[in-house]
Amino acid sequence: MAKVLLPTIEISPRRGGKRSAEGSRTKKDVEADLRRGAPLCEAPGPGAARPQRRPEWLKVKIRQGPNFTELRSIMQERGLHTVCEEASCPNIYECWEAREATFLLGGDRCTRRCGFCDVMTARPAPLDEDEPSKLAEAVALMRLRFAVITGVARDDLDDAGSAHWARTVTSVREANQGCGVEVLIPDFKGRKENPRVSLARVIESRPDVLAHNLETVARLHPKIRPGFGYHSSLDLLAWAKELRADQVTKSNLIVGMGETEAEVYEAMADLKEAGCDVLTVGQYLQPSVSWHLPVERWVHPDEFARYKAYGENELGMAWVESGPLVRSSYHAGEQYRRAAARLAL
Repeated sequence: MAKVLLPTIEISPRRGGKRSAEGSRTKKDVEADLRRGAPLCEAPGPGAARPQRRPEWLKVKIRQGPNFTELRSIMQERGLHTVCEEASCPNIYECWEAREATFLLGGDRCTRRCGFCDVMTARPAPLDEDEPSKLAEAVALMRLRFAVITGVARDDLDDAGSAHWARTVTSVREANQGCGVEVLIPDFKGRKENPRVSLARVIESRPDVLAHNLETVARLHPKIRPGFGYHSSLDLLAWAKELRADQVTKSNLIVGMGETEAEVYEAMADLKEAGCDVLTVGQYLQPSVSWHLPVERWVHPDEFARYKAYGENELGMAWVESGPLVRSSYHAGEQYRRAAARLAL
């Protein structure tokens, strides 16, 4: 497989930085500016063949109804971002028509580079200090009963953006009484602050669900998620339970990137040991041919059913949402309600 160059991104050169003959930033230039923008080791490269045809169970119908149009207008008018759009989620039409959306906090540029992710890697703009109130207003206008907030990694900030996260949860709660809140956080490896201190700040804002995604199995983690760490992600989930015993925790695994079924079971067991209550498992869909890891296999629905059975029946997880088109925030409110009911038993 060819070594990959990062695609052209919208950042200015550092003082003394060099440009290629075409005027675009080179891979070396980009990585020098990104503290944790780890290089993507392997990708198909320019001119790669189209991926194999998707099976029928992965076909998605485009349904741009009135709710979809209205929600998109609300986001655009307030300069907000959703992971539904930035990560090219296949469920965007279904979720937005059901008036469910996942907000992307901290801008649309991430300081990490993961082999599966479609969010832009670039030096982020300064935080929008009005973003918490704008997001809270959007939740009210959209009449959401359960809001999911995720965000880009902000390694450029001393606290990795954790204070911004906490303010956002507080703002949403104050403006939307009775609205549930789930946060899908990065690992908070900021410039100075200890990640556990940053995590504690977010937990003090009392989100209903604290999610942090493991994403893949231990063997593949260094290649697919190089800016993160397999065990550090597990540690963060364990810390959440130590900091607040009744905190509902959640994670996600993506399959179809080269893992074996046995390795997925091992990762699920590791998550359970870390105190993870809710797990989502879904099929990897390659965002682009040239710049993202290829799909290694299409996982059959029967295998997803086995993951659900293993997680709930063998490991005793409160809820496992497992299916080809499942993503971390898919039916998030329903996941939380069902998990909370089981945890209360």
